Amino acid sequence: MQDEGEARPTPTAAAVDRLLLGGGRRYTRAQVAELSGMPPDRFQRLWHALGFAEAAERDVVFTDNDVTALRTLADLVDAGFVAPGTEASFARALAQPLARLADWQTALLTGALARDRAGRPDGPDPAPGDVPPAAEALMTLLGGVQDYVWRRHLAAAVERAPTAPAAGEVRVLAVGFADLVGYTTRTRGMSGAELGDMVEDFEATAAEVVARGAGQVVKNVGDGVLFTAADPAAAAEIGLSLPERWAAGDRPPLRVGLAHGRVLTRLGDVYSSVVNLASRLTTVARAGSVLVDRELAARLQRHPRYRVVPLQRRSVRGFEDLQPWLVSRRSGDDEPPDGDPGPTADLPG
Repeated sequence: MQDEGEARPTPTAAAVDRLLLGGGRRYTRAQVAELSGMPPDRFQRLWHALGFAEAAERDVVFTDNDVTALRTLADLVDAGFVAPGTEASFARALAQPLARLADWQTALLTGALARDRAGRPDGPDPAPGDVPPAAEALMTLLGGVQDYVWRRHLAAAVERAPTAPAAGEVRVLAVGFADLVGYTTRTRGMSGAELGDMVEDFEATAAEVVARGAGQVVKNVGDGVLFTAADPAAAAEIGLSLPERWAAGDRPPLRVGLAHGRVLTRLGDVYSSVVNLASRLTTVARAGSVLVDRELAARLQRHPRYRVVPLQRRSVRGFEDLQPWLVSRRSGDDEPPDGDPGPTADLPG
């Protein structure tokens, strides 16, 4: 379907199409909608939900794999696996983390393509459809490990909530926010490489601490991380461990806010006022401290490992009379908890 006079794709571009898209670009948007059995407006809604740019009416950019994938999305709805009216939400939830993953993997693929070119400096260019062997090997390995990680996470999610309905459910969880204090000021003079290293270190530290504490990272949010835990004591331990593990002289300090209650878990994210409350607690926490709401404090007061102290009430956006509680670990000299919260303290300096 290539127009006369249109430039032929370079061998590398054609090879990448075959490697990643399963073949050449053959169809316009009207043709792919017709072949997939979708009305044009439904096709465009799903295409945009998947994060892909609008194609001009006459652009030949779609492949046989696009037709197959769109039919599969429709089959998920028709078979009742995805509720009618939620297919666009399903597509967004699937596409957003994969788009981020693809951005990171671009360097791996371009490196593999460069390796293939370096291996034949004086040889002829490959034919347009020839897939470079190093790039093909990379995609096979990535596909295998990504399928393994996805299935392992799916198994862990089923263990956490074996009866969760497909559209999500309301669960009682502890929700935590951890963010870096003074991030903008501290990173202003950093190079791109230095900033990238710090972000990678932060995300790696958060992932390890949350996983060790039997929690779950929901998402990284700019200079912070959102996580959940089913057990209140596990949430407290994660919250206290994060600033300790992250602390170093050349790093901005970390602060944590935790709240407990009913949240909606949907498409890999969490929603409710509990999430907002955890975020607001983080904004009033001092560097290195962990603040919790009244619900979580009540569950920790009689725990032998933790001490909770009420702080002065604060007015923050969305919460006129916010009562924060400061959490710390009990030392060996602390008396066992007796349910008496003690005097109200000021925010720690």
